Order: sequence, then structure tokens, then C-alpha cells
Amino acid sequence: MNTLNVASHSLALDKDGYLTDLQDWSEEVAEALARREELELSAEHWEILRLLRDFYTEFQLSPATRPLIKYVALKLGPEKGNSLHLNRLFKGTPAKLAAKLAGLPKPSNCL
Repeated sequence: MNTLNVASHSLALDKDGYLTDLQDWSEEVAEALARREELELSAEHWEILRLLRDFYTEFQLSPATRPLIKYVALKLGPEKGNSLHLNRLFKGTPAKLAAKLAGLPKPSNCL
């Protein structure tokens, strides 16, 4: 099992780098996870991460790419809810990487 050290706390990660305890998530943890992915979080990233956490609160699951795109389009409009925008932000794997950074479980239908 991997660990992530944030503010003198050691947080458990699964074999794919996702938090094992969803309660461990914070913005500081998201920043640390992003650094592991060589990604600097911008306001655009945060908008999607917060929206994804709202999705999880509402549906108790991490969406795959298509539902994520539809949800973002519904909440933020088609200019942000499209695969080009989300792929650009999240290195071509928006559902998996965004879920990881948002402190959520890996989407169940993502390989």
C-alpha cells in the first residue's frame, strides 16, 4: 500500500494511488495528489473537482467519462462539459484522474 504525506500526516493510498479513506481528502491533499501526477491545479481544475465531489455526494459513485461529461455540461454548460476540455485538464483520463484528485474512488467501469 502506498502513502501520501501531507502536513505531517501519512495518508493511505490504494495500489492505483486513490485515497483509501475518503474522509482524508482536503484541498491540500488534492494538491499533493496532483503533484504526484505532475499536474498543477488551476481554477478550472478546482471547478471540476468540486463538481465531481458534489456528484459523489448526490449519487454515491464516481462517474465514468460519459456521465462526467454530461454532468459538467448540465452544471457548467457545454463549453466546459465536453471531452476536449476535460481531456485537456486531466491528461486524457478525466474520469480516473479527476476522481483521484477529488479524493473519490476509482470509477468502477474504468480500467
